[in-house]
Amino acid sequence: MAKSSAPARTAAAPAAAERAVQARTAERAGIAPLDAADARRLARWQFAAAPGDGFSLRRLDPAAKPFSGGDKAADKARVEALARELDALQNLLYADRRHKLLVVLQGTDTSGKDGTIRGVFGQTSPLGVRTVAWKAPTETERAHDVLWRIHQQVPGAGEITIFNRSHYEDVLVPRVQGWVTMDQVRQRYAHINDFERMLAETGTRLVKCLLHISKDEQRARLQQRLDDPAKQWKFAPADLEVRRQWDDYQQAYADAIAATSTPWAPWTVVPADSKTHRNLMIALAVKQALLSMDLRFPPGDPALQGLRVT
Repeated sequence: MAKSSAPARTAAAPAAAERAVQARTAERAGIAPLDAADARRLARWQFAAAPGDGFSLRRLDPAAKPFSGGDKAADKARVEALARELDALQNLLYADRRHKLLVVLQGTDTSGKDGTIRGVFGQTSPLGVRTVAWKAPTETERAHDVLWRIHQQVPGAGEITIFNRSHYEDVLVPRVQGWVTMDQVRQRYAHINDFERMLAETGTRLVKCLLHISKDEQRARLQQRLDDPAKQWKFAPADLEVRRQWDDYQQAYADAIAATSTPWAPWTVVPADSKTHRNLMIALAVKQALLSMDLRFPPGDPALQGLRVT
C-alpha cells in the first residue's frame, strides 16, 4: 500500500474567530501571524479526535516535507526566524501569567527529541522554559500511580515545559515488554485522557508531537552514533533490542494516538526523517498554540502614569 503524505481524519483548520485571536496575539508580540496555508497544512497532520479503527503509522510517510520550500538553506533560515518568534511569544506568555504550555516530544530512539529542543527552543529565554527528560521510574515513583511523578513537572503559570519522552512511556514500554495486560493499557489511556483534560481546563495548552521516522533512517542514525566518538556515548546495546521490536512499538504508538487524540490534547504526527523539516513543523505547531492563547501584556498601573525617573 502506498504511503499517504497526511492522515485521513484530522483537525479542522482554525475558524475565523480563532484566526482573529491569533492575529491579535501576533500583533502584541510584534511578530507575523501564522500563515493560513501553514495552518491548513498543520491541520492535515493533527488529530483532534480518535483517527478510527485500523489507524497505522505505516500509512504516513516519515520522509514527507509538507512545509518545505525545497531549499534546505531556506528551510533552516525559516526555523531560525520561527525560533526568534517563539522567544517573543514566550516573553508575552511569561508576562501574561494566565496560561501554560506543555510540549510533549515522543518518538523512538534517534527520532530527534534532543535536536528538536536545541533547534526550536534554542533562542528562547531559559527564564520561562524548562525541559524534563524522562527516564525509567525510580523506586519511589513506582510506589505511586504512573501519573504521580508527571504531575509534579507540568508547567506553572507563564511557563513552557518540554517533555523529552513523557507519561506515554509508562504505557508504551510496559505494553511492548508484556509487563501489563491490555486491560491495564486501556485503563492508563483513560487516566491520561482525564489527566490531560484537567490540565487543559486549568490553563495548560498541550502540544503532543510524535516524531515519526523510518526504520532505515533509524538504522543510519544508530550507525552514526556507533561510528562517531563524539556521539558514541548516546548509544546503548539495549537500543538494538528495542529496534528488534520495531513493529511492536509502531503498533503501540498508533494505538496510543487512536486512544488519546482529543480536542483538548490533540496529537501531531511529525514526519521526521528530515531534521530541518521536523524542526520547522514543530516550531509552527508551537507558534500556533501560543498564538491561540490570546496572550496580552498586563494593564499598566494608573498610579504610574506621568511618573518620571530622575
